Amino acid sequence: MLLAENLLLLVTDDASGRLSVPGHQLDPGLGGANEVVDAALRIVLAHAGRRPSAVIRPLGKNLRRTPYERLAANGAVRAERARVLGVFPVRRWPTQDAGHGAELRRLVTQALVQQAAPDAGTAALIALVHALRCEHKIVDPRLSGLSRRQLRTRAEEITRSSWAPESVRTMIDAIAAAVKAAASSGAG
Repeated sequence: MLLAENLLLLVTDDASGRLSVPGHQLDPGLGGANEVVDAALRIVLAHAGRRPSAVIRPLGKNLRRTPYERLAANGAVRAERARVLGVFPVRRWPTQDAGHGAELRRLVTQALVQQAAPDAGTAALIALVHALRCEHKIVDPRLSGLSRRQLRTRAEEITRSSWAPESVRTMIDAIAAAVKAAASSGAG
């Protein structure tokens, strides 16, 4: 599965299919994880010469549906239509097959709680989770015996380690900046 799909699995509640983080904060993370090359390439070319943080937000715009649909096609989630307050239509993506999501959580937990060395894919996922500031949504601090601060510190260590080239770490920093900007503006 693609990095964006794995990220969505981690931040989507298994039972309700709702996001565990605000969408306007998630979208920059998806933009950074975006591997839909043709669309991403068009956006990057349109923003040529700009800072990475200026490119990430457009990359994440309206991106959630495509990876969710791929997850549904693979049987990991199912699409459900619902209404908020009985009026506003929304789409939910509850888990259908929890196997892959459970394995991702296990790998992230091993790296954050048990301090096992993550592989490059898990390290990239942890770096994105760290940029989204949602480590505590993936690994429950009450069950892990670690505080939210300790989880964040460990994720920061992994993010700064040598798992990726400097250019990738620069992109992760840009994602974190875009998430912070989205969180402070409260919009997306």
